[in-house]
Amino acid sequence: MIALHKKGEWLEGTLDKRYAGIPLGQLLREQWKWPKKTVHLLFQHKELLLDGKPVSQLAVGAAGQKLAARLLAPEELGIEPVHGDLAVLYEDDHLLIVNKPAFLLVHPTEPGHRLTLDHLVAGYFTANGIESKVRHIHRLDQDTSGAVLYAKHALAGAYLDEALRVRKVKRTYLAYVHGKLKQKSGTIDKPLGKDRHNPARRRVTPGGETAITHYRLVEQYTAAAKLTCQLDTGRTHQIRVHLSDLGHPLIGDTLYGGKAAGLDRQALHAASLSLIHPFGGATVQADAPLPEELIELEKVLQNSRA
Repeated sequence: MIALHKKGEWLEGTLDKRYAGIPLGQLLREQWKWPKKTVHLLFQHKELLLDGKPVSQLAVGAAGQKLAARLLAPEELGIEPVHGDLAVLYEDDHLLIVNKPAFLLVHPTEPGHRLTLDHLVAGYFTANGIESKVRHIHRLDQDTSGAVLYAKHALAGAYLDEALRVRKVKRTYLAYVHGKLKQKSGTIDKPLGKDRHNPARRRVTPGGETAITHYRLVEQYTAAAKLTCQLDTGRTHQIRVHLSDLGHPLIGDTLYGGKAAGLDRQALHAASLSLIHPFGGATVQADAPLPEELIELEKVLQNSRA
C-alpha cells in the first residue's frame, strides 16, 4: 500500500507505478484488503477522490495521481475520558502505542471500573483534539506492564486486528522466573482452558485452545532466570501458565506457584512491540522501559549469583 497521511477527515497519498492501471475498486478491495463495506460506502458517498474529483470503482489511476479517502469522520470516544499520566511510546496519524503500568486494566471488565488504560487514552485523545473511538488491538493482564497498541481510526483497526490474527504484530516479553533452566531456548505448545476449580485460573488441558509460547534464556541467576518470550497465540494468562507448567513460574505470580519475593505483581513486562506499518510499509518498533520494581528485582537477582 502507499503511504497515507491525515488531512482533516481525509487520508491522502500518491499512487505509484505498482498500482497504475488497476481499477480503484479492485485495488482497494483485493490488493489493499480494505473492508468491502468500507469501499462500497466510499464510492457510494463520493468520498473516494482521484486528483480531487469523485470517481467510480472502475476508474483507473496513474502513477503520480493523488488519492484521497474520507475515512476520518469524527467519532464518539466510546468511553468516558480520564485525564492523567499516559506514557506514549509511538504515535502517528494511524497508530498509538502506550506503556501500560502494572495494576491497571486495559479496559473495563465491570460497570464500576472508572479508570483503565482505555479511559486514559480517551483523555489523551480529548486533550489532543483526536475525535476517534478508543480501539485497543490487544490486551495485557492487569498486573503485567508494557506496550499496548491502539488504532486511531476504523480502517487502521481492521488492518491491525488482521495483522495480530496472522501473527504480524511481534510482541516480546521479559519474564523473571524461579529456578535454573535445563535448556537455553524452547517452544511450549500446550493447549489452555479454564480451571474448573478456580475461575481466576487457566490450566493446560488437552481439550483447550491452541497456545504456543517461544522462550529464550537471557540471563541465569543463582535460583532464578531472565527470559524473553514471544507468542504465536494470545490466550489469557498464556505465558504465566506455560512457564509454570514448565516448572519455572514467574516471580511474584502466586496464582501459578510463584513466590512473592517482595513483589506485589508478576515479574512480566511487554518490553517491545513491532509491526509493518499498514499505511506505507515501514517497520514500527516501540520499546517500553522496564518499570522501577523490575529494575530493582533484577539488581537483587544479579547480586545473588554465586
